Amino acid sequence: MITAANIFVKYGDRVLLDSVNIVFETGQRVGLVGRNGAGKSTMLKIIAGHQTPDSGTITRPTGSTLGFLHQEMSLPKGKTVMAETLTAFKEALELQTKIDSINVQLGERTDYESQAYLDLITEVSDAGERFQILGGHTMEADAERILGGLGFKSSDMDRLTDEFSGGWQMRIELAKMLLQKPDYLLLDEPTNHLDIESIIWLENFLKTSPSTLIVISHDKQFLDNVTNRTVEIELGKAYDYKVAYSKFMVMRKERREMQQAAFVNQQKVIAQKEKTINRFMAKATKTKMAQSMKKQLDKMERIEIDSEDSGAMKLKFPPAPRAGSIVIDAKKVTKDYGDLKVLDRVGLKLDRGDRVSFVGQNGQGKTTLAKILINEIPATDGDINLGHNVKVGYYAQNQSDALQGGRTVLQTMEAQSPEELRPKLRTILGSFMFSGDDVEKKVSVLSGGERARLALACLLLKPINLLVLDEPTNHLDIISKDVLKQAIQNFDGTLIIVSHDRDFLANLTNRTIEFRDQKLYEHLGDVNFFLEKRAMNNMREVELSKSKHLQAEKNAKKSQNGKPELSYEERKALKKKERQVQNAERAVEKLEEEIAAIEIKMGEPGFYESEASAKVMEDYQAKKKDLDAAVEKWDRLVSELEG
Repeated sequence: MITAANIFVKYGDRVLLDSVNIVFETGQRVGLVGRNGAGKSTMLKIIAGHQTPDSGTITRPTGSTLGFLHQEMSLPKGKTVMAETLTAFKEALELQTKIDSINVQLGERTDYESQAYLDLITEVSDAGERFQILGGHTMEADAERILGGLGFKSSDMDRLTDEFSGGWQMRIELAKMLLQKPDYLLLDEPTNHLDIESIIWLENFLKTSPSTLIVISHDKQFLDNVTNRTVEIELGKAYDYKVAYSKFMVMRKERREMQQAAFVNQQKVIAQKEKTINRFMAKATKTKMAQSMKKQLDKMERIEIDSEDSGAMKLKFPPAPRAGSIVIDAKKVTKDYGDLKVLDRVGLKLDRGDRVSFVGQNGQGKTTLAKILINEIPATDGDINLGHNVKVGYYAQNQSDALQGGRTVLQTMEAQSPEELRPKLRTILGSFMFSGDDVEKKVSVLSGGERARLALACLLLKPINLLVLDEPTNHLDIISKDVLKQAIQNFDGTLIIVSHDRDFLANLTNRTIEFRDQKLYEHLGDVNFFLEKRAMNNMREVELSKSKHLQAEKNAKKSQNGKPELSYEERKALKKKERQVQNAERAVEKLEEEIAAIEIKMGEPGFYESEASAKVMEDYQAKKKDLDAAVEKWDRLVSELEG
């Protein structure tokens, strides 16, 4: 176990960690949560030994191993992705070199019966056993499997790490740690640069990992899926809950309510006793009794209500000016970067009020298309038209980093504000938790979360009816993300959002555009509907590939005269069955899309008051029954095909 005892950290006049005590038991998976600047990363650095507290101690078992993924990591240059990842097998690589060297010596020597020769045989044998225990024979395959799960392609393995962005280099570092299988795995925001597929893969990997896990994350769904304990850092104190994040939020609220009720009751008791003491003190015959009661009251352990950091930004987009019925109409859009084709003749049409999310692996063109649609960058080819009176509000993926560091917070707002809003800028900044002298701070000294809040504040300075957000939750803590999500849900314009945060995207959009292999694939509904549908498709693909594999094995078997085992009639029947499976699959997909379209209609305001609602509901229930029957038919046909 790791024990953090009386950890105290102070920066200037501010106490960041106030005699914090935490014990991390072996095998636990702990989520370290709290507001931006609460001290989570500092605590993780202290546990990892990268920072020394002002006072207090960290103890962990002698000889135990620890891996620490943090935000300021950099890889050495000049190595390929595979070569850098294989450094995780340091001991195995050293043994491989040693074994090769000994084998060369054995090939050159002829004193086969000498003791020195026999010693070399023993040494190479021992080294080979240790090499096998360390997984040396499968280290390249294991490395490629982990890298693949984190989003790398086979063609990336021989590329230099220098060619990749900081986010991809962080994935390489994460892959190395996962391969090392340390006793303690410390991860600071591991999902920041991962796409949805890689996040889901990492969740599944961590669930079965033997390492004790301590993770900082602002991704609620990730925390729920991988942790079984939550430690909250708030105003210098640590609060421990033996549950995952969502249950922690419920228990935290219940604890504060019980604490408040107990405090109120105790205050009533104290007031009553003080009143009695004062009355008795006025009577000489009861002075002794009053003094005795006062001593008892002084010994009473007073209930204190835990301090709470309740500050949160206030965000509300102004009413959207009315735009034309068609907001964006893009046709045959192509984008090349030299020899690299990112988008190939794709199209997208957005009507007024549409709410669309862009999802898919990193590098598939989500940010590129978002920028093309609002004329931030040119397309290589294609036709892009913005509709009548469309006013764009754009939050770039690196928006907070693009702010000019030499300006103050107030100067940043003034540079983007129309003249009539200047008198209100301090009030707007106050809503984003910049109060008093905070507005005179230079942007260069702001934290990532503060810069993100400032960039969001700038979006409110001009009327917009097309809101384009590219990874807006980066650097925001969970409370700020919830505030932003509520504001987006209340926004009455058209929305395009690029994000990998499943909890944030849930119920935020009515269309999901998947980017894959230079093309766009549209799914009605939000990200959860998309993920459910993809999971079902994956399951079908697995079943179909399994059946095709079995059939290939049968075809590969030859009879004694060399002819295929299957007769012409059997092959004909097999092809017919395969067509039936494909038709059944298409029927399921069509019904899913029709049901999703009805669900969107049912979610519209006033739907249940309309005359057509009863007919729509009846149609909805009928299609649900049809879907159940279609899935059952598809499952039966797949089983028959396998047979």
